[in-house]
Amino acid sequence: MTPANAQIAHSGQACVVKEDNISERIYTIREGDRLELQCLVKGHPRPQVRWTKTAGSASDKFQETSIYNETLRIEGIQRVQGGRYYCKADNGVGVAAIKSIRVDVQYLDKPVLTVHQTISDVRGSYYQEKTVFLRCTVNSNPPARFIWKRGTTPIEQSKDTGVDIYEPLYTQGETKVLKLKNLRPKDFANYTCQVSVRNVCDIPDNSVTFQLTNATTPPALRLSVNETLVVDPGKDVTLSCEVTAGFPKPTVTWSRTPNALPRNSRVRDGTLTLRSVTPTDSGFYNCTAVNNVGNPAKRNVNLIIRSMSNLTFQITPDSNKDSESIQMGRDLKLSCHVDAQPQDKVNYTWYKNAAPIYNSESLIVLRSDPDMAPGTSSLEIVDMKFRDQATYSCVANFPASTVPELRMDVNITQSSVTPPILTVPAGGQVVSVREGGTAELVCLVDGKPRPPVLWSRADKDLAMPTGEWAVETRDGRLRLTSVTRDLMGAYRCQTATYNGLNIKPRQAQVQLNVQYAPVLDPVFQDVRSPNYQLVTLRCVIQKSNPARVTSVRWVRNGEPLSSLTTDPQENPQLKFKLDPGNNGTYECRVSNGVGTSTCTFNVTSRPYNAEFYYDTPNPIRILKGNNYSYQLQWTQREPQATDPHTHTSKHINKHNSKWRKPCMPVKGALMSFTLNDLKIPLSYEVRLSPITTYSTGDYVSRNIKYSEHHVCGFEDERICGFSQDRSDNFDWTRQNYLTQNPKRSSNTGPEMDRSGTKEGYYMYIEASRPRVADDAARLLSPLYNVTAARGPKGSGRVPHCISFFYHMKGKHIGYLNVWMRVKGIASVDNLVWSLKGNQSSDWKQANINFNPSGPFQVMFEAIRGSGYEGDIAIDDVSVTKGKCKQENSVSNTGMHVRILP
Repeated sequence: MTPANAQIAHSGQACVVKEDNISERIYTIREGDRLELQCLVKGHPRPQVRWTKTAGSASDKFQETSIYNETLRIEGIQRVQGGRYYCKADNGVGVAAIKSIRVDVQYLDKPVLTVHQTISDVRGSYYQEKTVFLRCTVNSNPPARFIWKRGTTPIEQSKDTGVDIYEPLYTQGETKVLKLKNLRPKDFANYTCQVSVRNVCDIPDNSVTFQLTNATTPPALRLSVNETLVVDPGKDVTLSCEVTAGFPKPTVTWSRTPNALPRNSRVRDGTLTLRSVTPTDSGFYNCTAVNNVGNPAKRNVNLIIRSMSNLTFQITPDSNKDSESIQMGRDLKLSCHVDAQPQDKVNYTWYKNAAPIYNSESLIVLRSDPDMAPGTSSLEIVDMKFRDQATYSCVANFPASTVPELRMDVNITQSSVTPPILTVPAGGQVVSVREGGTAELVCLVDGKPRPPVLWSRADKDLAMPTGEWAVETRDGRLRLTSVTRDLMGAYRCQTATYNGLNIKPRQAQVQLNVQYAPVLDPVFQDVRSPNYQLVTLRCVIQKSNPARVTSVRWVRNGEPLSSLTTDPQENPQLKFKLDPGNNGTYECRVSNGVGTSTCTFNVTSRPYNAEFYYDTPNPIRILKGNNYSYQLQWTQREPQATDPHTHTSKHINKHNSKWRKPCMPVKGALMSFTLNDLKIPLSYEVRLSPITTYSTGDYVSRNIKYSEHHVCGFEDERICGFSQDRSDNFDWTRQNYLTQNPKRSSNTGPEMDRSGTKEGYYMYIEASRPRVADDAARLLSPLYNVTAARGPKGSGRVPHCISFFYHMKGKHIGYLNVWMRVKGIASVDNLVWSLKGNQSSDWKQANINFNPSGPFQVMFEAIRGSGYEGDIAIDDVSVTKGKCKQENSVSNTGMHVRILP
C-alpha cells in the first residue's frame, strides 16, 4: 500500500496558469468560460477525491456539498465563483494529500457615467457657471485603467487647469471623477470614459459617452394617483409617472417591493397597467426616472386591494367579576373581527333581532375596541336584563365597495351560552400507530357555542407536521398520515378563545406512540475466518418500539437453525466452529410484534479478492519482434483473515494460459508477475484468484493494452501518467497555441507543438515572474520495469532508448536536464543528458541510450536562466526497449550538449 499523492491539472479555457510569490498556482480565466480542473492522483488503494472551496462565495451550495470526482467542471464560470479550490485525495493510508489552486476570474463590466453638482451650487440654471463632477464607475478584475476624453481628445490634467481627475474615497467598485471647475464654453461637449484591463484574457476595452450641455438637468416626476391607492378586486389599475423635467430624456422604470411586478402587468411610456387585480397584487409600486444627472427621481404608490375573510366573534362575560357565564345584572361584551385589507377601512354594523343597534345607556357600540386586536368592533351590554336576551348580528363591509359583506349571528340567552368542557375519550390518552400508518388524536369539546380546538406539540420547540405551530380543528379530531417516529410525543389540545366564550382555554394532552421494528447493527457484515476456528456473530438491538423483543430466529442459507436457543431480551449472538460445510449467509431475524428486522452476515473462509496496484507502470515495447511485456502488480487484502494462502492463480485470455504462483502474501506487500511475449496491437484480460488451503477466492480482472501511440504528445489531460515532482520550485505547464497567454513574451517559447498544429499540446516552463534564476521544475514519467534478465551478447543490463523533442528559444535559456531515477532500496538519480542556452526557434529531437539496473523513471528537469526570456518546452516523449535507431540527433557542432552514460 502507498499513501495518496495528488496534483491539480487544468484543461479548461484558462488565460494563464502561473505561480505567485508563495508558490501557489493561480488559474486565470475569463468570466463565462469553462473552468475544468483535474486532480491527478496516485497511490494504492486508489484514492478517493473530494473538491472543496474557500475564499470568495463561489457558490454556497458548492461549499456545503463537496464534489466527489477527479474532474471539477464549471460551465460559464461567474465572478463570485473565484477563490481557492482544494483537491483532497485520501485512500486511508498515511496522511491525505491536499493540493490547492487559486482561480482568478477576470471580467470588465460596462462603465456607468453620472453627472453631479453640489447642492449649494444649484441656483437658477443647473449647469451655467458652475462646477460639475462627472463620475465614472466600473466593476472589473483586474483593476481597470481609466481614460477621460473630451470629444476624441484625451484629457490631461497637467495641461488643463480647468479640470481635476481623482479617485474618491469610500466608493463601491472602481471610480474616477472628472471635475470641471467653473464651466467654460468648451466644457459643453461629449465626454467619454474609457476603461481597460489591458486586453487580459482577450477582454476588450469598454466605454460610455455623455453629452454635457447648458440644458442638462436632473429628472423630476409627478404621479397620476395618490401615494396610497385602494381599489376593489377585479378592477383595472393604471399608474402613470409623468416626467416633468430632465435632460437628457430620463428613462422611467417600475418595480414592486418586496416582490416582482405581477405577470398581468404592462409598462409603456412610464405608465403601469394592472389587469383584473387580486389581493396578491397589493404592495409598494416604485417609479424611478434616471438620466445619469444628479440623483434618480423616485415616487412610490402603496396599492391596496380590498379583501375580507375569516369573520370571528367572542363572547366575554363580565371581566370585573371573573365570570365564565352569562348572568343577569352583569355586563357582557360581544366582539367581532374580520381579517381585511385595509383593516382600518372596515365598517361594522350591529343588529339586535335584525334591527340596527344605536348607542344607548344599555347598549354601547365600540367601532374599534382598544382592549381587543386592532380592527375589532365590540358591543357592550351593560347590566344585562331579560330583554337583552336576543339574536345579535355583526355585519362587516367596505362602504361603496363591490367586496361582499360578511355576517355573523350569535344567540345570547342564559341557556344558549355555556362554558366549554374538553375531554379525551376513554382509552384515547395514548394513541399507538405503526410507522407509516395513520393516527387520529381526539379531544371532545362540549359547550355553547362550541369553540374550535387548537392542536400543538407539548414541546414548544417542535412544530406540527404541517410546519405550523398550531392547527385548528372544528370537531377536535387531529388526523396524521404517514406517521414517522420523529412525530412521537405529547400533543396539546385547547379550546380557542374565538367563536365561543372568551375565557381561560381548557386544555388536555394526548400521547402519540409510534411503533417501529427493531433497529439492528450491523445490517450487513462480511465475516472472514480460517476454517475450524470459533466464529461469533453478534446482532445488536439499538432501539425498538415496543422495546420488548418477541422472537429471535437464526437462519443459514434460508434454513432455520432449530437447535439454537436464545434469550430474546438480550442482544442475540451465535457461536459456532467454521468448517467447509457451514460457510454461507447467516441471518438473525429479530421481531417485536410490530415488525421484523434482520442482521445479515456473509460468513466464509474464502480469501478476499486481490487488488491490482493502481500505479502499475505502462507496458514496455520490445523493438525486436513487435512484442511487449507487462509487469502485473497487486496486493492481497487481509491475507491473515482466512486460511493460509498457497497460490495465486493467473489466467490470461488470447494466450489461453494459466499460472499458479506459490505465495505467502503479507498485508500491504506488493507482489508482481511479468507477462512476456504479448503481441502488439492485441489486448489481453488478466484474471487473478487467491487460493488458500480449502478454497479459491473470486477473480479480479484487468485489461492490458499496448497503445500504438507509444509516443506521449501530452494530448491526454492525464499527460500519459507523467507527474510533477513535489520537491522542485515550480511546475511544468501543459499548453497549446489556443491556451497561450496573449500577453506572453514573443521572444521565447514555441508557437505550436512539434507537429505544427494549433490544437496540439506540449509541456513547457514559464520563466516570467515570480520565477528567479536557478528555479527548477521537474516532470516525472511513469515507472518503467526492466523485464529481461540479460541484455544482448550476455551483457548484464538491457538497453533502453529515450526519445523526445525539445524547444529552447530565448536569450535567457537555462538548462534542460534528463535524469534516470532507478528504483531500489533507495532511489538513485543519474544525469544522462543535459543541454543549455538558446537552440533557435525550431523543435529538435534528442535520442538517449541507457542501461537501467532496475525499474526506472525518466525525469525532465528545466532550470530557469537569468531572465524571463527562458521558456523551455518538450514534446513527443517515448521510452522503448532496445537501442535508439538514431544515436543522437543533437550532437551538432557548437551545441552545449552533454550525453552521459
